[in-house]
Amino acid sequence: MLSTEKIIDAMSEQGLRITDQRKTLAKLFGEHSGYLSAKDVYEFMGKKYSGLSFDTVYRNLRVMQELGVLEQIVFEDGVKFKASCSEDHHHHHMICLQCEKTYPISFCPVSMTDTPDEFQVVKHKFEVFGYCKDCRQPADAGLNANPASGRSREH
Repeated sequence: MLSTEKIIDAMSEQGLRITDQRKTLAKLFGEHSGYLSAKDVYEFMGKKYSGLSFDTVYRNLRVMQELGVLEQIVFEDGVKFKASCSEDHHHHHMICLQCEKTYPISFCPVSMTDTPDEFQVVKHKFEVFGYCKDCRQPADAGLNANPASGRSREH
């Protein structure tokens, strides 16, 4: 995960003005290992900066994501952000739907894809969602139950 300093450095190198608000955002993501929604960030920032708009927060999150210092993931309950794992290492994740813990995927599935000569891949995303070992037990009970018949479903 990128540190606060690395996030600030990356923003500065791209010509962004490093305001107190951006330092606070960098610190928040540099010290928080999990995913945060734009609403979570807005509520956190609103405690320190009165009058800050949701649009300003969201715009900064998008800029930080475009710079590569934040990763954006679409969960069932909406878009969330977290600090990127590193500046230059490309990999994908398996993400627990319950606790949002992430596990790296050690290869890139796109490299195994037979891309037609007339198509050039410029970017891609690949996430696998499921349940980690700690969350799987309760999740399995809910997934396998078939309320209509009382029997388990086959996968």
